[in-house]
Amino acid sequence: MIWRDTIFLIPVTEGRNSYGEVVEVDGDPREVFANKKSVRQSEFYQAVAAGLKPEIVFEVRDQEYQDEKKARYGETDYHIIRTFSRNGEIIELVCSRYPMEA
Repeated sequence: MIWRDTIFLIPVTEGRNSYGEVVEVDGDPREVFANKKSVRQSEFYQAVAAGLKPEIVFEVRDQEYQDEKKARYGETDYHIIRTFSRNGEIIELVCSRYPMEA
């Protein structure tokens, strides 16, 4: 398989800000090879019915994905809303823009 794109996978943990509120804290981004794909129409409508707004899908090697919660492509951060293992070697990351809007 030819990898046409690169993305950064970003782990997210919980921390506290100066007011003691629980906030998300980004870990160190890790660059991986990927393929950018469009969201399939059926997936889009199923996600919208569940209150999600999928915008883009990335394929990465299954071994590269370590349950990160965010991905960065270009200048845009995405929230990984769902993953799907296609064949045990490739995993699809279904993403929506970050931060997620209510």
